[in-house]
Amino acid sequence: MIVREEFSLKKYNTFGIEAIARFFAEINSAEDVREICTDKQFVKADKLILGGGSNILFTKDFDGIVIKNNFRGIDISSENAEHVFVKVGAGENWHSFVLHCIENNYAGVENLSLIPGNVGASPMQNIGAYGVEIKDVFHELEALEIATGEMMKFSAADCNFGYRESVFKNKCRNQFIITSVTFRLNKTPKYNVSYGAIEQELEKMGVKELSIAAISKAVCNIRSSKLPDPKQIGNAGSFFKNPVVPQELYEKIIKEFPNVVAYPSAGEVKLAAGWLIEQCGWKGYRKNDFGVHINQALVLVNYGEASGDELYNLSQEVMDSVQKKFGVSLEREVNIV
Repeated sequence: MIVREEFSLKKYNTFGIEAIARFFAEINSAEDVREICTDKQFVKADKLILGGGSNILFTKDFDGIVIKNNFRGIDISSENAEHVFVKVGAGENWHSFVLHCIENNYAGVENLSLIPGNVGASPMQNIGAYGVEIKDVFHELEALEIATGEMMKFSAADCNFGYRESVFKNKCRNQFIITSVTFRLNKTPKYNVSYGAIEQELEKMGVKELSIAAISKAVCNIRSSKLPDPKQIGNAGSFFKNPVVPQELYEKIIKEFPNVVAYPSAGEVKLAAGWLIEQCGWKGYRKNDFGVHINQALVLVNYGEASGDELYNLSQEVMDSVQKKFGVSLEREVNIV
């Protein structure tokens, strides 16, 4: 394992923000992790675990060690009449894994097509799209405890999944390195096409017989039409979570804004953050090299040489305007460093 010093992270985050890591190491095995954890130089150093870099905004250099998670492999760990359990290395690209499932007719993740990032981040964020979340297909994960180098297993209950939340974003933040995730996938598909524009896109595609491949293609088409490609424009996908508000506040909002986009959510109401932001006039906003995407107000973008501070300050302005207009508090989905 090679540890590099004063290492540029610009190519390692999808915003394309320039930030320097004091130290940088790529890990491929438990032995690599234990080596870092026991090295006197790094025992007390701040540590940042980096996957695909698709859900992070650097606002400053990192005066510690950035650990790039490169655990690989896709294997069937077990199966029964209904399910196949697929164990995936945390460093595998998420969309590549989805395509692997489609090729092998493993159903359950097709609605999560084209989400950027790596597999290891999927349970951390409890990623979700078009009516499906990771918790719906999650079986277990393995993770190394940084302080001890001990390998531990986490069940779904242990992960304490919530909306874009897990134990790894709060109680266990920066304490573990996820090495693999095992998914419980269906041998017989249970199609979910009721959310968003999937049905309309399938009709537009001329699909006569439903399949997980068709759903995946429809999701890819929809996402590509709304979300910018990070390879073309720096971004981290949805920057904000969709806020969940009490019924009373929703009723107050809908009286003044009858077209508000909302969905029932466990006795409360989930509002579409993109709609709220758009009503505040931010969609398509640009200043210098930073702004809000022209097709999706949820997405903040770096058009070239924007700084992390500029994007962070823009996100605060967006949040303040939504609070002022609707009385709704937005929360950042992207991790701020």
